[in-house]
Amino acid sequence: MIKTKTLIAKFTHSQLLIPVIALIALMLFNVLRCLLSGDFSFFEISIVQNNAGYDVLSGNLIAIINNASEVVILAIGMTLVTAASKGQDISVGAVAAVAGSVFVSVLLANEATWGIILYAFMMSALVAMLCGAFTGTLVAIFKVQPMIASLILFTTARSIAYWINGGATPIVPTQHPAIWLGRFFPGSPVHTPIYLVILCSVIIVIVLKFTNLRLYVQSVGINEKAARLNGIDPVRIKLVTFMILGVCCAIAGVIGVGRIGQMEHDKILLGVEMDTILAVAIGGNALGGGKFSIVGSMIGAYVIQALTTTLSAMRVPSTDIQAYKAVVIIIIVTVASPVVKSSAIKLWGMLTGKKKAASALPDKQ
Repeated sequence: MIKTKTLIAKFTHSQLLIPVIALIALMLFNVLRCLLSGDFSFFEISIVQNNAGYDVLSGNLIAIINNASEVVILAIGMTLVTAASKGQDISVGAVAAVAGSVFVSVLLANEATWGIILYAFMMSALVAMLCGAFTGTLVAIFKVQPMIASLILFTTARSIAYWINGGATPIVPTQHPAIWLGRFFPGSPVHTPIYLVILCSVIIVIVLKFTNLRLYVQSVGINEKAARLNGIDPVRIKLVTFMILGVCCAIAGVIGVGRIGQMEHDKILLGVEMDTILAVAIGGNALGGGKFSIVGSMIGAYVIQALTTTLSAMRVPSTDIQAYKAVVIIIIVTVASPVVKSSAIKLWGMLTGKKKAASALPDKQ
């Protein structure tokens, strides 16, 4: 009983509180909506045949998990950048377009083999890391605010993606194995992007567990001067986080190319920047840097996609979805703010008669 109370107390002060509650609230809303309409198709998961003739999983819940993949992967890198640099990179969608263009140009210039696909991805990741290093240099060395520094690539990177392919919109043949990276592996009922999310999650968990990256990033984000006095190089840490975000952009770009089967530089992952930043915010991470939660950001990405899918299921016009999303996200972010959380804890303390609880403050973000 004591252990249960301790776990509950830890969870209520955890960064995961708001994103988990938001996701549960969305699911409960859909349950209520289905009860009132008598139509539970929103929660149905079925097996259908895709265009290639393979049996695959289908349904709104599968769509949420699948369609959120790019934002989930980008949110991993954005969380590290936010924590270390106290700002956000708004060029992730444009950098992903550049990485996608490099990926496609290498693919189409060579034979369709897995060796070439791996080589194409490595080249796209290298270019994306160079983009990250460019923005990171402006932030870490020249002390430019991250959003302003990334504004350069935000405005120019899609043009660079256009130039890479000579102004064309190259199409990847449907039978090309690279297409599977954004859709399905033959015989697999699960979308490939879901596997890639799992792979990225495992890699970042291993890195954070067996290296000092988490400690160094949080130290630089909380107090850069103190970190430097303790032998941590803030410039190097910031550069590393921006380059990790670059790799995440490359993965998202490859998935985007696989989904649509061609390189549309002006459309691929368009507007993904705001969803990525919101995922980090909904995940309980302070946009001013410091303590971070990768899991929280990933859940935040699923919250955003669940909201989008819910609105689509309610037949809200596509032109109005962004407005509805904005209202809900404002509510979530406001509730997650330190001021509201602190007031809620004090109110709970007053209602339960516990002075300690009333005076307690949530963990600093």
